[in-house]
Amino acid sequence: MGRFVRWRAFLLGVGAVWACLGAEAAIAADPIRIGSFLSVTGPASFLGEPEKKTLELYVERANRDGGVLGRPIELIIYDDGGAGEKAATFAKRLADSDKVDVLIGGTTTGTTMAAVPMAERAKVPLISLAAGIPIIDPVKSWVFKVPHTDRMAAEKVILDMKKRGIAKIALISEDAGFGKSGHDQTVAVARENGIEIVADEVYSAKDPDVTAQLTKIKNSPGVQAVFNFGAGQGPAIVTRNFRQLGMTVPLYQSHGVASKDYIRLAGEAAEGVRLPAAGLVVAAQLAATDPQKPVVTAFKSEYEKTFKSEVSTFAGHPYDALQIVLAAINRAGSTDKAKVRDEIEKTSGYVGTAGMVSMSPTDHMGLSPSAFHMVEVRKGDWVLLD
Repeated sequence: MGRFVRWRAFLLGVGAVWACLGAEAAIAADPIRIGSFLSVTGPASFLGEPEKKTLELYVERANRDGGVLGRPIELIIYDDGGAGEKAATFAKRLADSDKVDVLIGGTTTGTTMAAVPMAERAKVPLISLAAGIPIIDPVKSWVFKVPHTDRMAAEKVILDMKKRGIAKIALISEDAGFGKSGHDQTVAVARENGIEIVADEVYSAKDPDVTAQLTKIKNSPGVQAVFNFGAGQGPAIVTRNFRQLGMTVPLYQSHGVASKDYIRLAGEAAEGVRLPAAGLVVAAQLAATDPQKPVVTAFKSEYEKTFKSEVSTFAGHPYDALQIVLAAINRAGSTDKAKVRDEIEKTSGYVGTAGMVSMSPTDHMGLSPSAFHMVEVRKGDWVLLD
């Protein structure tokens, strides 16, 4: 069935002295069950592994503070390895056997979409950590998401290209989930903005080399920039092959690579690459007046202090999902799934790692394009451009 981790957060620290009577009462109460299916291993592990760490860290912290509604939180995580069929199986197990109150996951667009039909049938609120716009467009009653959409990423990149006077581009994308959706959104956004796509290539997440596709792009007349839409190791391979071919036009990536792991994998080839990202990766560079700055600065500090590793955009997604869920349960006054669903939909003015979130019956993400920043890789680090 695949590797899995099942963690009963409220049992951790047995024997420790709880700080208050509220916490003691929480031990005896029925737990609030939060289920999660993440890609902790496999090609998307650099996304799923920090997501798992964040959920565990902040569920433990919530329990130390007495839980929610005087009840402890039980966190159950399954590792789908990035496989859609496993994600669907684990989501069903979480709903039917583990009797969870809320679902957080999946890591990728593909694993999320595999689980969406089950969440809708079982009427269990699901908050996705993935970016694909099909997750929330069209709106689905029980499904929400916290990251920016691939369309927003395409809009941010195309806008930056127009500022640089770029009118003809090449598109290269991964032939699955996030890459496919991002490709389609980019084609639409480019058309709307008068940008001509003169070359359009695809690759598989398992491809060890994409020189053939990039050579076609290099030989296409008029290419002024290249935009890659993908996640995992693929974009790093694209970046290295791009430089190996001596290509010098601007190279853009999507927010699917907003992690230092991408820079490490791509090495010096990443120098000068631009991409849209959340404020979390450039927390110290945000303006003092930015309402996100204290939130992302605190989260970055806590994560890096705890795990001794640099924070990524992806680590912030489960933090936002968890805070939105716990606040919704608190407002609902129970774990009644319909009431919690309604309260998630009413989320307004929440300032998280991805930006300010205000959802509605017609918007199950709640982020505006202003939540995105354009960044550039310089000397192995992110530099804020706007």
